[in-house]
Amino acid sequence: MPDQTPIAQEPVSAAATSPSPSSPAARPVFSSANQTSSSTVISTSSGSSFKWIIIVLLLIIGIILGTVVLLKRLLPQGSVAKKTTIVYWGLWEPESVMQPIIDKYQKSHPAITIQYVRQSPQDYRDRLNSSLTQENRPDIFRFHNTWVPMLRDDLSPVPPGVFDADLYKNTFYPVVQSDMVLDGKIMGVPLEYDGLALYYNVDLFQKNGLQPPQNWNDLVDYASKLTQKDDLGRITTSGIAIGTASNVDHWQDILALMMLQAGVDLRNPIGEEAENALTFYTNFVTIGRVWDMSLPNSTTMFIQGKLAMYLGPSWRVFDFEEAKRSQNPNLNYGIMPVPQLPETNVTWASYWVEGVSKNSRNQEAAWDFLKYLSGPEVLQTLFQSESQIRKFGEPYSRRDLADQLIKNSLLSAYIAQAPNAKSWYLAGNTYDGPTGINSRISKYFEDAVNSIVTGGKDSKSVLPTVASGVTQVLSTYKVPTAPVSTQ
Repeated sequence: MPDQTPIAQEPVSAAATSPSPSSPAARPVFSSANQTSSSTVISTSSGSSFKWIIIVLLLIIGIILGTVVLLKRLLPQGSVAKKTTIVYWGLWEPESVMQPIIDKYQKSHPAITIQYVRQSPQDYRDRLNSSLTQENRPDIFRFHNTWVPMLRDDLSPVPPGVFDADLYKNTFYPVVQSDMVLDGKIMGVPLEYDGLALYYNVDLFQKNGLQPPQNWNDLVDYASKLTQKDDLGRITTSGIAIGTASNVDHWQDILALMMLQAGVDLRNPIGEEAENALTFYTNFVTIGRVWDMSLPNSTTMFIQGKLAMYLGPSWRVFDFEEAKRSQNPNLNYGIMPVPQLPETNVTWASYWVEGVSKNSRNQEAAWDFLKYLSGPEVLQTLFQSESQIRKFGEPYSRRDLADQLIKNSLLSAYIAQAPNAKSWYLAGNTYDGPTGINSRISKYFEDAVNSIVTGGKDSKSVLPTVASGVTQVLSTYKVPTAPVSTQ
């Protein structure tokens, strides 16, 4: 801001006066003395005029400087602010959806340009990790809720002016608070929410006179009744896709949900509760025989109408709706909350979050844009725009928008479950890459499942290896580990 210190003015001396007229020699007559007096008067008058000119110039300069200062105060900030470009990496939304939202923000922030770049999900985490160390890194980027430990040195904490702790807690679901707070600092802002729900084939249930199950006991019973086999004992229609790690989509999320419902501390998954949960998962193959490793992928089976129940996220609706147009127009399905154990109400969350690079030179502007983007009005506008190109937009992350979706037949199950959801580093479809936290932990559980299903081992014998591997991975990413159990 220009210096506003008042300009100092030099004192002006009084004008010289003519001699007193009481002296005869000073009387106005034509004489040499009179000429001398006249000369003196002329000299004194010229000096006085020059000093008045100086005063006027100083006043003019002061007025000009004051006008400049006033104009800088009155002009809009954007007209004098430095131009800023924010690079924003997104994943799912095309530019056609994002640009109108961006344009509206830029209109009120003319000094800021938002450059939205849609990324491919394939190898995304590795690509993001590499870019954050380079000069052309994104200022804003999307990341999975389980990536916080991997990005702890790359994320800029959310400023209190965007969300303080109380506002954040009251705005988003409890699982977000649990996932996003690291060392007392909030590390990201979610624009969407997702998890697991139970898809069921309406026609198969009606044909067998069954209603969708509310608990796991009913699900086990119905899965057996809905499974059909040929004369050779091969499954032609499966009751549910659970029990393997090779051809069950979202198997990690399903197994993690079961363990969390059983009260397992996944940081140290050994003991009776963990053994029971893993055994329950694999029993659908080894004991119930309602699913096996020879079957096609579970999503394919459900699309074909040969799978009665399927556990998956909301975005699987897009696959099923596309399949109705191109493969199976008779596919008729419903969606309901996941089954529960007696006296439990634990559900599963897996969602994406927006963060700001710690090394961004434009953090303040980036967070201001995310504050705008996460507001209820903008999220509703986004949802409406997304719904123009697919069945529905991203489910709202904000609690105060839950009522907007609770009556939506495709999303109500997910929204109803959100207040009781939990999450952990055993999530599928996170695009971690081979060295990511989910990929590495999933590999230990995958080996355990395979050892039981194909190797004839039991849960008690395989879980210590899982627990040891989990501890090693968590330590790598500085995640607190659980005390080692002696069971």
